[in-house]
Amino acid sequence: MDLSGFPSAEVEFDRNAELVGTADGVRALAADPAITDLLVLSHGWNNDHLTARILYGAIAGSLRAVIDPAPMPPGRRIALAGVLWPSRKFLQFETGDGGAAAAGSPVGTDDVMDRLEVLRELFPEEKVTIDVAAGLVPGLTDRATARTAFVAGLLSLVMAGAEDREDASAQLFALPGVTLLDRLAKPVFEPGKPAAGGGAAGFGGLAGGILGGAKNLLDYLSYYEMKARAGVIGEQGLSPLLRELARPGLRIHLAGHSFGGRLVSAAAKPLPTGSLATMTLLQAAFSHYGFSGDWNDDAGPQSGAFRGVLDSRAVSGPILITHTANDLAVGVAYAIASRIAGQVAAAMGDASSIYGGIGRNGAQKTPEAVFAELLPVGGHYDWRPGVPHNLRADRFVHGHTDVAGREIAHAVLSAMATT
Repeated sequence: MDLSGFPSAEVEFDRNAELVGTADGVRALAADPAITDLLVLSHGWNNDHLTARILYGAIAGSLRAVIDPAPMPPGRRIALAGVLWPSRKFLQFETGDGGAAAAGSPVGTDDVMDRLEVLRELFPEEKVTIDVAAGLVPGLTDRATARTAFVAGLLSLVMAGAEDREDASAQLFALPGVTLLDRLAKPVFEPGKPAAGGGAAGFGGLAGGILGGAKNLLDYLSYYEMKARAGVIGEQGLSPLLRELARPGLRIHLAGHSFGGRLVSAAAKPLPTGSLATMTLLQAAFSHYGFSGDWNDDAGPQSGAFRGVLDSRAVSGPILITHTANDLAVGVAYAIASRIAGQVAAAMGDASSIYGGIGRNGAQKTPEAVFAELLPVGGHYDWRPGVPHNLRADRFVHGHTDVAGREIAHAVLSAMATT
């Protein structure tokens, strides 16, 4: 297979990180002595494999447009490996428009039912549980027992083991169902306190009222399930494959968009020192404390989920992180997280908030991180090996899915050329 002149292959994993088919095409690329650089790409939220392939094709096209006038060092030849995994595009997270939750648009039972349909696509084998939850929706406003059963049923759907403090998902499973919906039903902002520019107001606000709380919960559960799947597939599926592909003379580079950023970070975490040449996180959907060695919340200090990637120096070359306030999709999940934690603040999701996304704010409380700008094609970067580079991308990345531009391709190739 060929993408814009780059030899390419695909590897597919199911929800449990098991291979679908074989990885023989990727293995053949990695074993080819003519290939010096293998760039492994992972998508995030998508409707289907076609959408992922379109993304990979667009990235390949931008790489080709940039590499032709400014080639890699002599003797270097790049191949591409596309990871396919079961994810689901979700309109609110993709556009950040807040849907019916926008100011002045009260949430009704139909809105909650629409979100339940999203879960049906995520969990086609759980029809009975979702049908029961749907039957409880009309009674959510008036009956605490309905709220308790509604939350318990929905929590039983999602994959256990991915809960942590970075996005309040630990509290998601610890709070009583009535308390959880009450917190999610509160308005985002304190009365009389307008949101600061760039804060959660950019999402149009989150829904209020019990039905709004139910909708916010369903949105968050879609986020959480994608988070869980990406972590499992990265650590248990892609990471062992990367170990298998390694050989002298082959530089392996990872790049992931959205939850694909979490997937490749989870893949990198167990790897030994120097296993990867570079890693690029394109509007990644995980905590801005993901690489922190010491961040605090009410429960005390702790390290970020992917601090081990830095401590082990699994990535020998630069780690690129694109981030922008234009990315409303990454921000909205963390605004919901702040509601789960019982917080009310105008700057939810921003760098000053406990709950914020790395694709919105870059790596926070990470002393090694370098703050810089995503540059035009031809711009010069001062890359440092083994550390995150927070590339503010406001000029060139205009939304969560705007990650296939030539400016990004130039940054990726520039970093690759240093390895």
